[in-house]
Amino acid sequence: MAEPAIQLIGINKSFGAVRANRDINLEVERGTIHGIIGENGAGKSTLMSILYGFYHADSGEIRVGGQPTAIRTPNDAIAAGIGMVHQHFMLVENFTVIENVILGAEGEPLLNKSIAKARSELQRLERDYGLEVDPDAVIEELPVGLQQRVEILKALFRGCDILILDEPTGVLTPAEADHLFRILKMLKDEGKTIVLITHKLREIMAITDTVSVMRQGTMVATRRTAETTVEELAELMVGRRVLLRVEKGEAKPAGVKLSVKNLTVKDSRGVVMVDGVSLDVRAGEIVGIAGVAGNGQSELIEAIAGTRRAQSGTVLLDGRPIDVTGHADPGELRDRGLAHVPEDRHHVGLVLAFEEAENSILGYHDKPHYLRGPFLDIDAIHADAREKIAKYDIRPANDRLKTANFSGGNQQKIVLAREIEQDPDVLIVGQPTRGVDVGAIEFIHKRLIAMRDQGKAVLLISVELDEIRSLSDRILVMFAGRVVGERGPDASEGELGLLMAGVEKREAAE
Repeated sequence: MAEPAIQLIGINKSFGAVRANRDINLEVERGTIHGIIGENGAGKSTLMSILYGFYHADSGEIRVGGQPTAIRTPNDAIAAGIGMVHQHFMLVENFTVIENVILGAEGEPLLNKSIAKARSELQRLERDYGLEVDPDAVIEELPVGLQQRVEILKALFRGCDILILDEPTGVLTPAEADHLFRILKMLKDEGKTIVLITHKLREIMAITDTVSVMRQGTMVATRRTAETTVEELAELMVGRRVLLRVEKGEAKPAGVKLSVKNLTVKDSRGVVMVDGVSLDVRAGEIVGIAGVAGNGQSELIEAIAGTRRAQSGTVLLDGRPIDVTGHADPGELRDRGLAHVPEDRHHVGLVLAFEEAENSILGYHDKPHYLRGPFLDIDAIHADAREKIAKYDIRPANDRLKTANFSGGNQQKIVLAREIEQDPDVLIVGQPTRGVDVGAIEFIHKRLIAMRDQGKAVLLISVELDEIRSLSDRILVMFAGRVVGERGPDASEGELGLLMAGVEKREAAE
């Protein structure tokens, strides 16, 4: 039999008192797609970062193609034929595609010669693997799906035979995710080995050959994908049975808490992204907004939350206007009972260099219970942070740890805990479970239903259609900046998908 593409033997890694990996053993067969799943903080990304040379294991051995291989830096990994696409892309945003691809691998003293060679190689890679992208486009002007293609092209350009992808669909639309999977299957057919870190069990079942499960830093099981089930994998991940559906009673909506009338919002380029949108959210209901990313949902919730200026329209919060066309103050809106969980936790929701306790009060630091006279009450802040950590199962349970050192899902829990625990009357939440594992998804969904049942008004934005259908009492569909339809939670995925594509049901039948 051929040697495995990768063998990890007895891998251990600690960060201070936190043991991220404990005696990990893993084999990945050559020419397969191998999934690695686990809860947020289970140690998946740490393990792959060791394989790629970002971290160095405290003990253990790495073998590539059966040969012991010392990987102390990413350059060592690249030399061993290993490439990695990170959850948060490693691209220079104001460089072009081709400049990013050759960065660090120029190979010629004259840059124009390197670029000419790279352009020819990129054309071949694009043709062979369906990775079409304009080589002269500037990264910051590309949608995230194309930025991810650039990361894959970077790895292939450097000659990788083993490609690691960390939560690759966390920022993709369903259509972009489907295209990515076609690319991965094509790479597999060419003999490449793929390691896929994801929390989405449906994706694991759809694309992988083998799946390994991690829990609390250990490897607890490896299964042939065809011989397991979503229910078994979820239980292995969490250590208990997990409810894979949302349980909720009938909504009991009351008065309107948030009213939006004829709202128009432009983006930074002056393009109209929200075009005369009107909607109401009542106390005791969850209103979900479905739509393919880029159809105005982000600009809509930013305008309501006061982080983006609108061009026209009115927004009423509990019957009182918000100055959305002038200088709406997010701090004032928080005081009036509106909380906002932003879609982009890294750039808007958190300061990654701050400790967990500091982020847990961000925006609410002037509240009386965090103050002692004119000064911050540090003891009260840390006690409050520890309560949230326990209540929301944030891992590791260290309120003094820099927020950058938490996994993406635990960072999301920090933001949700901060906003929900302020007991707002209206909660606007964007992509609540992006990058979050199945156990945490169950917990977050229960919290949102509990808020609804307490009489709160919840406006939900999500690219996960299952999430929209499971949580929402009413579903609004946005396309090209407009609300093109309203449906109940029993609407089929196909019906909602047509609306998301701008096709009315009656048009599709013609």
